[in-house]
Amino acid sequence: MLSKRVRRSALGGSAAALLAAVTALVAVGIPSAHAADQPLRDLAEAKGVYMGTALMASELSGTSANIAGTQFDSVTPGNEMKWDTVEPNRGTYNWGPGDSIVAFGQAHNMQIRGHNLVWHSQLPNWLTSGSFSNTELHSIMIKHVTDEVTHYKGKITHWDVVNEPFNEDGTYRSDLWYNQLGVSYIADALTAAHAADPAAKLYVNDYNIEATGAKSNGMYNLVKSLKQQGVPIDGVGFQAHFILGQVPSTFQANMQRFADLGVDVAVTELDVRMQTPSDATKLQQQANDYTTVMKDCLGVSRCKGVTVWGFTDATSWVPSTFPGQGAATPYDENYQPKPAYYAIQAALGGGGTTTPPTTPPTTPPTTPPTTPPTTPPGGGGCAVTYGVNQWNTGFTGSVTVTNTSSAPVNGWSLKWSFGAGQTVTQAWNATVTQSGAAATATNLSYNAAIAAGGTVNFGFNANWSGSNPKPTAFTLNGTACTVS
Repeated sequence: MLSKRVRRSALGGSAAALLAAVTALVAVGIPSAHAADQPLRDLAEAKGVYMGTALMASELSGTSANIAGTQFDSVTPGNEMKWDTVEPNRGTYNWGPGDSIVAFGQAHNMQIRGHNLVWHSQLPNWLTSGSFSNTELHSIMIKHVTDEVTHYKGKITHWDVVNEPFNEDGTYRSDLWYNQLGVSYIADALTAAHAADPAAKLYVNDYNIEATGAKSNGMYNLVKSLKQQGVPIDGVGFQAHFILGQVPSTFQANMQRFADLGVDVAVTELDVRMQTPSDATKLQQQANDYTTVMKDCLGVSRCKGVTVWGFTDATSWVPSTFPGQGAATPYDENYQPKPAYYAIQAALGGGGTTTPPTTPPTTPPTTPPTTPPTTPPGGGGCAVTYGVNQWNTGFTGSVTVTNTSSAPVNGWSLKWSFGAGQTVTQAWNATVTQSGAAATATNLSYNAAIAAGGTVNFGFNANWSGSNPKPTAFTLNGTACTVS
């Protein structure tokens, strides 16, 4: 990652253009109230740690960009570096979304955390529905890790190489990787990432490992074994998705025992969710919880920093995944700092009770403008592949659109209908709107063009209940598409 302490970047080609574009987008005046407060990033740097946030490509302009660039010195892409976005078709890479996050981070002198390379979720359909031998699957994994880390070589300080490998009881998760490759997939992914960029710090990342117990013991034994084998592992990421009032009392001691193995630790996806609506009592407890997490990190010399999983309730993943819960981040839905923000500020040595650091709008910013659809497919048509990864009452939809026509598409709009009351709550690589059962996805500025024979990939989170049938019909700019 990039910071005033570690500056490792070499922009070239399209990345330089992206940097210029992002810089132009956010070169607007920061509200004057910023001058009255020392930003969290400056306070954190004085403590020898970073203060980060997750961002999506749709948040790189306007109020969200102003706050993120001013307050945080580390950025993690929310979805833009995950497998289904980066390699939607085998061997075909979609670097634009991830590059936009990197360009924003470089423009604001931020460290960049790569997230993530090998995970059981948000995998493209060609991978999850394919029938690969163990040897072929291993080669696919190594190639993807190598290609992505190589693409971002010198720009990423920390990589979440393997994400969420454990069950709650400390056994290995039964997923595509473990079932076919065994536990060695973890060491092999780390080794491939190190070979591609020896300077990057490599992490294994998971949730519910913050307290001492079965799951954290499983992670501890893994890290100890990897170190004994000489596998290149530099750190452990503690996601820290907490419930109000339930930050474990053993968190600091648990991080310390990992540090004693000779690895760094970091809080990588912090939020503290509550039953909504919030009230003053809940918000104060949340502030106390954020204080505890910050102090736990600061109490471990090898804790490199804390990242909140989105800084504003306006874009938080929580409500779509945990119905009836939310208000989990340091800023509310109107981009106003909450008591949790001031708790972080105070824990880092700031005032903690001063004037809010921004003068935000009373309503969230509008969606960034998109290029309107102008060209329908010609001389052929379109094909759509739709995949689902679901849990409880939520799911992630992954959509790949192929332009099977002989003419390029310049601006696109994909329409479909849900069959059982599904409701979209968040999207990436497209703007997704919904009216009743009817859903429409339109391009963002960086993926408006689909070449003849080319593809575009986007995804979304949504709620479901009862059943979650896949849509059976899609139209691209009014043209019916084949569906698989």
